[in-house]
Amino acid sequence: MNRGAPTEGRAPLAWDCGEVLRGTSAGLEFVFADADFEAAWAEMAERLAERPDFYRGSSATAVFDGTAPDDATVAQFLSAVEEYGIVVRGLYGPGDLSALAERHALAYLGAPPRPVVASIARKRAARAPRAPELTERARSLEADFAGARADIARRRARGEPSVPRPAFGPPSPAPAAAHAAPPPPEPVPGVLYHRGSLRGGKALAQLGTIVVVGDVNPGAELVATGDIVVFGALRGTAHAGAQGDATARVLALELAPTQLRIATLIAADFGAARPRGPEVAFVQGERIAVAPIEKAGVW
Repeated sequence: MNRGAPTEGRAPLAWDCGEVLRGTSAGLEFVFADADFEAAWAEMAERLAERPDFYRGSSATAVFDGTAPDDATVAQFLSAVEEYGIVVRGLYGPGDLSALAERHALAYLGAPPRPVVASIARKRAARAPRAPELTERARSLEADFAGARADIARRRARGEPSVPRPAFGPPSPAPAAAHAAPPPPEPVPGVLYHRGSLRGGKALAQLGTIVVVGDVNPGAELVATGDIVVFGALRGTAHAGAQGDATARVLALELAPTQLRIATLIAADFGAARPRGPEVAFVQGERIAVAPIEKAGVW
């Protein structure tokens, strides 16, 4: 079925995936309403990345209910959705948006469909908790958190991971001194335990072993100097033995990574025809081998 095909009425279709990215009888709608453009687009991009082929072949419109973005931002938005096979055919918005639409060879479709925008505003208002009275210190912390959330949204919009990947390696040597203090002890490898699924754009890095109880979705990244253990489906990127430990292993209940690394070796061909089940990846000779856990004698 063509996902952009018309149906009766204006109600969202069964494949509607949220308030800002929604399916209607006329196709997809990217609804920016009164939200910050970068934050709204970051949420949309994350949902598109979770199902990159779901909307391929669809036509779409963009609905702006507030201040329109500049030309560079619109061009970046159109280029990004085109990678998912979505064609934006026109823009809704205030009258001054017509010139912007013309510059990008898009149809200007007039004022926003008010029922759509009003529905989103009502939903957001209904689920927003009543703000408590905050102390001066709490208001300061709230501003800090708002800045951190905006930084994460900008990283996602640029296609970068939400958490910067640290660079493993020994610290730079300090200049020699006549009475230099003894060097601090080297950090002891530990275990990073993460409970819950890891969404696209997220990253975990650990000097030691990483254990995830949940799925690791496409676009997520795990980097460890030791082993990586996933009690769920591993569909993102995993790098074990990141400092060159070729004895490191990657274990998962479903091993289907986008890319798998152990020490300096890389493997990226995990065909769908391979039977699924708990598996372990390890270095054998000069390549990465994969075997069922029960046959590998891991547990």
